[in-house]
Amino acid sequence: MVTSVAARVESLASSGIQSIPKEYIRPQEELTSIGNVFEEEKKEEGPQVPTIDLKEIESEDKEVRERCRQELNKAAMEWGVMHLVNHGISDELMDRVRKVGQNFFELPVEEKEKYANDQGSGKIQGYGSKLANNASGQLEWEDYFFHLVYPEEKRDLSIWPKTPSDYTEVTREYARQLRALASKILSALSICLGLEEGRLEKEVGGLEELLLQMKINYYPKCPQPELALGVEAHTDVSALTFILHNMVPGLQLFYEGKWITAKCVPNSIIMHIGDTIEILSNGKYKSILHRGLVNKEKVRISWAVFCEPPKEKIILKPLPETVSETEPPLFPPRTFAQHIQHKLFRQTQDALSK
Repeated sequence: MVTSVAARVESLASSGIQSIPKEYIRPQEELTSIGNVFEEEKKEEGPQVPTIDLKEIESEDKEVRERCRQELNKAAMEWGVMHLVNHGISDELMDRVRKVGQNFFELPVEEKEKYANDQGSGKIQGYGSKLANNASGQLEWEDYFFHLVYPEEKRDLSIWPKTPSDYTEVTREYARQLRALASKILSALSICLGLEEGRLEKEVGGLEELLLQMKINYYPKCPQPELALGVEAHTDVSALTFILHNMVPGLQLFYEGKWITAKCVPNSIIMHIGDTIEILSNGKYKSILHRGLVNKEKVRISWAVFCEPPKEKIILKPLPETVSETEPPLFPPRTFAQHIQHKLFRQTQDALSK
């Protein structure tokens, strides 16, 4: 059975429309906080997303190493998001990742449709756009390409882009290096929580089971950016999320009751603490609410890699070491799949009560 292809946002954007369809217009209560992203990014006053230099994270010098860990720890506790610099992944590789992703999205829409996913039948990997199955029935101003990139034996290379020809090679190497970076971060966070170094890594599935899912988000120019969102406000369900982008601003974080726009920091990778680590740490580390703005001048592309535990094999709950009489568990035990279902249910309830 052929499913009807959802209209791609790219096609809509390039059709010359001056106003966006009503499905893309955000509710009134959100519109008051959507500003011009370029002006927002220039703001110097107020809180700013922290930048964490990882150069010394594995230093031979114990004091230097500890200082680096503590900075990471502070950012994870206070913000749950940060710009990582000196993270060990070369500028050249990051540029190649950006280039192959951009080249794929520069293909004609009909060429990209050969990789279309089919959400209705559960085939979520591939080229897609958001269907109006979210609680509000609203759409987001983005198209995307989604695929599992690590562990290698779990990949389905048949749905990976054949054009450009070096897509697989570049993405594979980036996934491999990100996986090593994830281990480094999980080790440091474990130690800061007073756990054994390998504990968080083990709790999220270890080398065999932790899945790295890449979503390339493509946000076309929008004729009415003040009315739309590229991605609506959410927290990530992952353990960690790593994000590269094409240096066009868009990411906003909800911090201390206000939307803060992340600056574009050259050669950095943005890292989010996801719900999984927030749960395991009993809320000591934060999974921050965030969203994506769009603009009418520049296409924005981001490469998000979600490090996710297996859906059923692990029970997520606060680790015993993070719980005490004065700090009781904040989260009930759930599998990763149950956590996702619970979030969807809550969103639906919230939408119905509006």
